[in-house]
Amino acid sequence: MSAPTLTVDVTAPECTARGSDYAVLARRVREAGLLDRRYPYYAWKSAVVAAAWVAGWALLIAGGDSWWQLTTAAFLAAVFAQCAFLGHDAGHRQIFATRRANYLYGLIFGNLGIGVSVGWWTANHNRHHAHPNTDDGDPDAMGVLAFSTERARTDRTWRRFIMRYQAWLFFPLLLLEGGSLHAASARAVVNWPIRHRMWEGLLLATHLAGLVAVAFVALSPLKAVVFLALQQGLFGLYMGCTFAPNHKGMAVFSARDQVDFLRRQVLTSRNVTGGPLIDAAMGGLNYQIEHHLFPTMPRPNLRRAQPLVAGYCAELGVSYCEAGVIASYSDALRHLHEVGRPLREGDSSPSTTSDSAGWR
Repeated sequence: MSAPTLTVDVTAPECTARGSDYAVLARRVREAGLLDRRYPYYAWKSAVVAAAWVAGWALLIAGGDSWWQLTTAAFLAAVFAQCAFLGHDAGHRQIFATRRANYLYGLIFGNLGIGVSVGWWTANHNRHHAHPNTDDGDPDAMGVLAFSTERARTDRTWRRFIMRYQAWLFFPLLLLEGGSLHAASARAVVNWPIRHRMWEGLLLATHLAGLVAVAFVALSPLKAVVFLALQQGLFGLYMGCTFAPNHKGMAVFSARDQVDFLRRQVLTSRNVTGGPLIDAAMGGLNYQIEHHLFPTMPRPNLRRAQPLVAGYCAELGVSYCEAGVIASYSDALRHLHEVGRPLREGDSSPSTTSDSAGWR
């Protein structure tokens, strides 16, 4: 698949004025001050995450050659995920007013901190925001999993086996997500028209060299390999578990569907309830509806925006989906299992109905 154009930006002002229904909501959000910068929040959040990152590596070096260091691997996996959430916020320009400041922040927490290219991620993720749950439009819906029965039936690649049992394979596959992020970042730096390619590549290489060097200096070769595999596997698992409830099991569109901006974002997204602990664990992405409607909204404002958005959707009669943690995973896995059913039953004929007919 060819590299996407890197100028796509769903946070641009012209993209947030689509449709009169959305304009009314956007005005209410602005008047409530929910798009205002939250510099103190990001200052302390960045400091805490950076301190945890340093502490994790210091613990590995000071802890000696012990299998107990696998607990350090688990700790660093969680810290990497928190770095990724901060890089995500910077990519959406939630932190600083200027694109340059957000990009430099993303280079530190993304490229250097966890080995994920902020240039690649921003371009890829903005395509997802522009076309959520859209076959042939959303890159997150074009991977090894099928979100729609039509895609499962028409796929003719090796992915068919995975799609057939995708609900059962979902969590094991997430253990590979960390490696997939690193590989995609490296390919993008080499092949995509990424700005500041040299700096992005240099910081990715510095991260990789430092990661491997510290592990092999602190641990015996066998322990170092196990440490790195566990740390990267749990990092991918954490990230995947954060993304899993957001869109799976919600409306799926085709490129032919004509849906206004507000309904496209709301109907394809699911919120996860659970309070401040879930907010912290999921990096604010549990407010997926609010985040998709207002990508530049600072993370701490999403909780405050939630009742406003839910109330407005009720006014319009637009279904607003939210569920607890367990229920959200259950819904997502049930959907994946149903999508793979035609393959398990040997039905490879194209679907005659649209998955979007099941809008909630």
